[in-house]
Amino acid sequence: MSVVWYECKVKYRKTDETGGQKVLTEPYLVDALSYTEAEKRMNEEMAAYTSEEFKITSIKVANYAEIHPFENADRWFKSKITLIAYDEESGKERKTSMYMLVQANDVREAYDNTLHIMKNTMGEYSIPAISETPIMDVFPYFSGEEGETEMLERFNSLKASKPEKPAAEVIDHMEFETALEE
Repeated sequence: MSVVWYECKVKYRKTDETGGQKVLTEPYLVDALSYTEAEKRMNEEMAAYTSEEFKITSIKVANYAEIHPFENADRWFKSKITLIAYDEESGKERKTSMYMLVQANDVREAYDNTLHIMKNTMGEYSIPAISETPIMDVFPYFSGEEGETEMLERFNSLKASKPEKPAAEVIDHMEFETALEE
């Protein structure tokens, strides 16, 4: 099952350094199975984040194929990746675009982080655009309480309960293990 990310806009009152209060509407991303679960999870996350009253003003499905956090980075950038494939039937190049959310401190670092993510990609690709997003934080379903060992054990138990996979699918699992190492 693929991960579905929901962008939730939250309106709340924030106290600044001078003691003044401002009303802000900020976007957050949450991993959920439905709009209802996204709202529930966002309420839980924001209750831990602020003691002020808040309101979720909108929820929409975010168009991100992958989310990649990096240590020592505080902003989120949207990287557009164009995969290039050659269609043997028509003799033409076929381009497919996808978007990744990459954490970095500036556009150059976002570009470098995107290259790092794509380094094991076998096919041709280009990075036609990178732009900063207003997203304040990302709340994945597995919030870090589960260790890497527990995730690997669960993954291995799933693998053991299914028949052997063809080589093409094994490559996908190798990417999963690479992501865990980072």
